[in-house]
Amino acid sequence: MDTNPNTDIHTEQLPATIRAFIEAHEARDADAALALLTPGAVISDVGESFTGEDSLRRFVSEAGAEFTYTDEITTGTLEGEIWVVGHHLEGDFPGGVVDLDYRFALEGEQIARLDIVVG
Repeated sequence: MDTNPNTDIHTEQLPATIRAFIEAHEARDADAALALLTPGAVISDVGESFTGEDSLRRFVSEAGAEFTYTDEITTGTLEGEIWVVGHHLEGDFPGGVVDLDYRFALEGEQIARLDIVVG
């Protein structure tokens, strides 16, 4: 796989850890998601940070649960050491449409950091 910065990647070319995390997060399967994180992992969701097992478990289980929406992966790129996965969401949340970038930093086969930012 070409790993030059800003190279578009098909979803199936993303590391297995990232694909599994996205699936677990969409299913709100906190156990599966937490198994993919390093012990000191940090998730930042549009500026709000989550660390520690209890906080991360709540994030995976509850983030966005009050809304109904569709989530389509639109892009995948490798920027240096950071995997960036673009998501397009449409639903009944404020604004109704948003593009988010999930920025993954891996440590070995686990996720050390995930920053979710408006794309």
